[in-house]
Amino acid sequence: MTPRYQQILGIRFFDGDVEEAIASTSGHNGFLVAPSGTCFARLRDDERYRHAMLAADLAIADSGLMVLMWRLLRGEKLSRISGLKYLKHLLTKLKDEGTQEIFWILPTERARQRLLDWSRRETLPVKIDNCYVAPQYGLEIEDRHLLALIEERRPAHVLIAIGSGPQEKLGYFLRENLSYRPAIHCIGAALGFITGDQVAIPNWADRVYLGWLLRLLAQPHAFAPRLWRARNLPWLIWKYGDKMPPLRGS
Repeated sequence: MTPRYQQILGIRFFDGDVEEAIASTSGHNGFLVAPSGTCFARLRDDERYRHAMLAADLAIADSGLMVLMWRLLRGEKLSRISGLKYLKHLLTKLKDEGTQEIFWILPTERARQRLLDWSRRETLPVKIDNCYVAPQYGLEIEDRHLLALIEERRPAHVLIAIGSGPQEKLGYFLRENLSYRPAIHCIGAALGFITGDQVAIPNWADRVYLGWLLRLLAQPHAFAPRLWRARNLPWLIWKYGDKMPPLRGS
């Protein structure tokens, strides 16, 4: 079956089910992104982020707000695959296969410890040498130390869970500079929902697009400013539709 896509704000979103998305990324050693509703404002402010998003091999529609606005303002349906749903299905697949090595890129030492504790409960092998706590990156990302570690270990999968913005630029840097092509999955906070590093998101809340509300209630001071950045998404969709918004000042 020919893969289905819909272009929104210049990004080609995959319009299929989660198993098809995993098969596409894993089977072709692709670079996957899952932008949330708070990410789209960056398209107007960060040229490197724009470039990374356009260069991704697969984009999934994590943002329930984007899916709803696309339906209301453009009259078109798009299959939503949240980053959390994608990651749960991916980890189940990799656990069942039991052979492929994963390299984990994490935001903090606490996130690494939570991942290791979770892996023991879930009997999913996670090697501590395959867990990398990322530094605080600037606008331009070039992590040669990380590049050398992945080259040495040559995992089949790289999971980047450091948050939207930096993670897509890091994923693009790795894809363009590694001597081989692993599957690179930019899944943001989804890993923390599973391991307990972030507030847990039940399946029902994720299914009805309410994960953002649980995060807001759990961490209002941290999450409210991020949620505020999503306020312009309906206007962006109404004004630009399938076209990439221009950079500010251009």
